[in-house]
Amino acid sequence: MEGMFSYTQAAMERTMKVQEVILRAMAKKITWWQAAEIIGISDRQMRRWHERYEEFGFRGLFDRRRGKPSPKKVPLAVVEKVLGLYREKYFDLNVRHFH
Repeated sequence: MEGMFSYTQAAMERTMKVQEVILRAMAKKITWWQAAEIIGISDRQMRRWHERYEEFGFRGLFDRRRGKPSPKKVPLAVVEKVLGLYREKYFDLNVRHFH
């Protein structure tokens, strides 16, 4: 299973716990809403995870946001330009007024 090596031990343990709860729900030992309660998610999210588990198996339970850059990340050139302006031209303003 390539791609799993970037996950922390805690993420792996959580995924295994989720898998165990989903398997118990699929075996009808617990209900789906009980499974959602155990994991700490809504019933709707539990249905989504159930569908993902059936389609992709164990790999479908991993957090898919990991390893992706933030969509709000500012380019380094812009950060350097703003910091330069703050240091050189607007040094007498506090951060609130500079903003």
